[in-house]
Amino acid sequence: MEISQTKLVPVQAKTLLIHLKVSDGFCAHILDENRKELGGQDDGYVPDFMPGEHYGDYVILEVDIDTGHIANWRKPSKEAIEAFIARRVVACGDFR
Repeated sequence: MEISQTKLVPVQAKTLLIHLKVSDGFCAHILDENRKELGGQDDGYVPDFMPGEHYGDYVILEVDIDTGHIANWRKPSKEAIEAFIARRVVACGDFR
Protein backbone atom coordinates (compact mmCIF):
# COMPACT_ATOMS: atom_id res chain seq x y z
CA MET A 1 0.00 0.00 0.00
CA GLU A 2 1.39 3.39 -0.98
CA ILE A 3 0.80 6.27 1.43
CA SER A 4 1.88 9.90 1.59
CA GLN A 5 4.24 10.85 4.40
CA THR A 6 6.31 13.92 5.19
CA LYS A 7 9.91 13.27 6.08
CA LEU A 8 12.00 16.08 7.58
CA VAL A 9 15.50 16.35 6.19
CA PRO A 10 18.19 18.80 7.34
CA VAL A 11 18.98 21.69 5.00
CA GLN A 12 21.23 24.73 5.37
CA ALA A 13 19.22 27.97 5.43
CA LYS A 14 21.63 30.59 4.07
CA THR A 15 19.92 33.79 2.89
CA LEU A 16 16.97 35.91 3.97
CA LEU A 17 15.69 37.75 0.89
CA ILE A 18 13.88 40.98 1.76
CA HIS A 19 11.88 42.60 -1.02
CA LEU A 20 10.04 45.63 0.34
CA LYS A 21 7.90 47.96 -1.75
CA VAL A 22 8.30 51.53 -0.52
CA SER A 23 7.04 53.30 -3.66
CA ASP A 24 7.82 56.97 -3.12
CA GLY A 25 8.27 56.68 0.66
CA PHE A 26 11.94 55.71 1.02
CA CYS A 27 13.44 57.30 4.13
CA ALA A 28 17.15 57.12 5.00
CA HIS A 29 19.85 59.33 6.44
CA ILE A 30 23.64 59.27 6.57
CA LEU A 31 25.14 59.60 10.04
CA ASP A 32 28.70 60.49 11.05
CA GLU A 33 30.82 58.53 13.52
CA ASN A 34 29.03 60.32 16.41
CA ARG A 35 25.60 59.47 14.97
CA LYS A 36 25.08 63.11 13.94
CA GLU A 37 22.89 63.37 10.89
CA LEU A 38 24.72 64.60 7.77
CA GLY A 39 21.76 64.46 5.40
CA GLY A 40 19.41 62.23 3.50
CA GLN A 41 15.76 62.17 2.60
CA ASP A 42 12.46 61.90 4.42
CA ASP A 43 10.61 60.30 1.53
CA GLY A 44 11.13 59.74 -2.15
CA TYR A 45 12.59 57.19 -4.53
CA VAL A 46 15.04 54.48 -3.52
CA PRO A 47 18.48 55.86 -4.43
CA ASP A 48 20.46 54.29 -7.26
CA PHE A 49 23.23 53.10 -4.93
CA MET A 50 20.86 50.66 -3.20
CA PRO A 51 21.28 47.04 -4.39
CA GLY A 52 18.99 45.14 -6.73
CA GLU A 53 16.74 45.98 -9.64
CA HIS A 54 14.63 48.30 -7.50
CA TYR A 55 13.28 50.72 -10.13
CA GLY A 56 13.23 53.40 -7.42
CA ASP A 57 10.33 51.68 -5.64
CA TYR A 58 11.79 48.63 -3.85
CA VAL A 59 14.37 47.85 -1.18
CA ILE A 60 15.92 44.49 -2.09
CA LEU A 61 18.34 43.04 0.43
CA GLU A 62 19.94 39.60 0.65
CA VAL A 63 20.88 39.02 4.30
CA ASP A 64 23.31 36.24 5.21
CA ILE A 65 21.50 34.42 8.03
CA ASP A 66 24.72 33.32 9.75
CA THR A 67 26.47 36.71 9.82
CA GLY A 68 23.69 39.26 9.43
CA HIS A 69 25.66 40.94 6.62
CA ILE A 70 23.89 42.28 3.56
CA ALA A 71 25.28 39.98 0.88
CA ASN A 72 24.25 42.08 -2.13
CA TRP A 73 25.54 45.41 -0.75
CA ARG A 74 28.10 47.15 -2.93
CA LYS A 75 30.04 50.14 -1.63
CA PRO A 76 28.50 53.29 -3.10
CA SER A 77 30.69 55.91 -4.73
CA LYS A 78 31.71 59.07 -2.90
CA GLU A 79 29.67 61.05 -5.40
CA ALA A 80 26.53 58.99 -4.77
CA ILE A 81 26.78 59.55 -1.00
CA GLU A 82 27.49 63.27 -1.42
CA ALA A 83 24.46 63.65 -3.68
CA PHE A 84 22.30 61.71 -1.24
CA ILE A 85 23.24 63.80 1.82
CA ALA A 86 22.67 67.00 -0.15
CA ARG A 87 18.92 66.27 -0.18
CA ARG A 88 16.49 68.08 2.09
CA VAL A 89 16.90 66.80 5.66
CA VAL A 90 13.76 66.02 7.62
CA ALA A 91 14.05 63.48 10.41
CA CYS A 92 12.14 60.25 9.81
CA GLY A 93 13.38 58.55 12.97
CA ASP A 94 15.49 58.89 16.08
CA PHE A 95 19.14 58.09 15.25
CA ARG A 96 20.55 58.33 18.77
